[in-house]
Amino acid sequence: MIHKNVCVVGDDAQSIYSFRGAKIENILNFKNDYAKYRLFKLERNYRSTKTIVSAANSIIAKNKEQIHKKIWSDNDTGEKIKIIRILTDTEEGFYVSNSILDTALSEQEQYSEFAVLYRTNAQSRIFEEALRKRNIPYKVYGSISFYERKEIKDALAYLRLTVNQYDNEALKRIINYPARGLGKVTLGKLEDQANKNGKSIWEIILKLDKENSGFNSGILARLKSFESIISDFSSKLESHNAYELARYILANTGILKDLYDGDTPDEISKYENIEELLNGIREFTEENKEDITLDKYLQNVSLLTDMDNEKKEDRNKVTIMTIHSAKGLEFNNIYIAGVEEDLLPSRLSLDSPKDLEEERRLFYVAVTRARKRVILTYAQSRYRWGSPVDCSPSRFIKDIDEKYVDHAQEKESVTGITNYEDHIRDADTHKLSSKQLRGEYRNNHINAGNRRFVKLTDSAVFNNSKSENADRNFKSDDPEKIQSGMKVEHQRFGVGKVVHIEGVFPNRKATVLFHESGQKKQLLLKFAKLKIVSSL
Repeated sequence: MIHKNVCVVGDDAQSIYSFRGAKIENILNFKNDYAKYRLFKLERNYRSTKTIVSAANSIIAKNKEQIHKKIWSDNDTGEKIKIIRILTDTEEGFYVSNSILDTALSEQEQYSEFAVLYRTNAQSRIFEEALRKRNIPYKVYGSISFYERKEIKDALAYLRLTVNQYDNEALKRIINYPARGLGKVTLGKLEDQANKNGKSIWEIILKLDKENSGFNSGILARLKSFESIISDFSSKLESHNAYELARYILANTGILKDLYDGDTPDEISKYENIEELLNGIREFTEENKEDITLDKYLQNVSLLTDMDNEKKEDRNKVTIMTIHSAKGLEFNNIYIAGVEEDLLPSRLSLDSPKDLEEERRLFYVAVTRARKRVILTYAQSRYRWGSPVDCSPSRFIKDIDEKYVDHAQEKESVTGITNYEDHIRDADTHKLSSKQLRGEYRNNHINAGNRRFVKLTDSAVFNNSKSENADRNFKSDDPEKIQSGMKVEHQRFGVGKVVHIEGVFPNRKATVLFHESGQKKQLLLKFAKLKIVSSL
């Protein structure tokens, strides 16, 4: 006897795992597979304020492929969704951490009621560092801390070994990564010889020859090649700053190509993490006026990682995570960071209407994690492979009905783009170059499936660095001396006039009209590095 009783529970608006094989068609086509189906819509939201629910409805309404619902709530009306335009991705971290601290103190809110959501794992670095600097406890949900990720540990091991060849742990970690035919047996013999002679593994490698090594000629050649690679890196310690050398090291170790060849979401995420590591090194190098060598950067990273409290019991901590990891969770206060074209929606989805709808569902999931408050942030400039790139706000911001949005802290654009249509048009124009971001500093093209890997070479790295910083003698003035009306020079934008000053240090900003481009740029003075050409 067949009863034909089938009960399926699901929410098509939260179908966000197609890369794991979860197809929204399984929900949408159920009525075609079971003609006598009955549909029950559970439309009441018990979690969020009326404003959040209505805003979310206006977002998901833009999707064509869906089962239409009208979600409603009996909760309080609540605050409007705040949209915050921020100058840079680094400032985004500062803003979010400061906002969390202020709200927690003023409203006596537990840190556990705050969550920071972002599209890619690589974005966690900025928020981890900003939260640590303010001694705000946090946990990375669904992943591990940025500096604890394998690919980051591998990259840092190369940097550590470049600075200190006696670092046995760093050497053991990367002597055979990427694979160069120096496996466990070879490493075991090297360790035995080091222990017997009371020396480091590096010292043993330096003195190896055919007579005393115990290795065949093939292994000896590989060890000597490894020695040559590390020695080459070390020879550049004094002549190049931390960013220039780190970029050169990662290009010439084979790490970038090894990660680039992967096509899975996890492999792509690892590649993006290496990009973010380079971004962090570039920021650290530029924030300090004196030349920052690689050893000084590693000292800074050591201080950050020493503050890691992830092993302690996770209770009253801010949660930071990707939007995918947030599904099913809820918090009083949600910060959705990096709401920009090429991030949310992902650049990989822009050519596919189906993928773009999934990205919109992802945004919907992010907004509906909040009980009380949603803050969206986007940066006007974000580092890509160590170089600042202009960003545009996500098209999804425009999807939100204006009556549920607070634009009070979203100032008039300083890039000359004054509406969302222009932002999106600018993003589409930029899309072609964004697909080549991985090759921005590369000149040898290698076919890698249906994507392109471009190998960083010595000349590509250092010649480009020289062009980016053409005037090595350029010296900026004390940012506190910059006043409205002054003529100033910026190393990248040229000469301009300061037309407006606002705020107080360390958040004092200058609006500068640059003569060559005719554009106004709003710059955070502590990072802008302006030189006074003429005073008032």
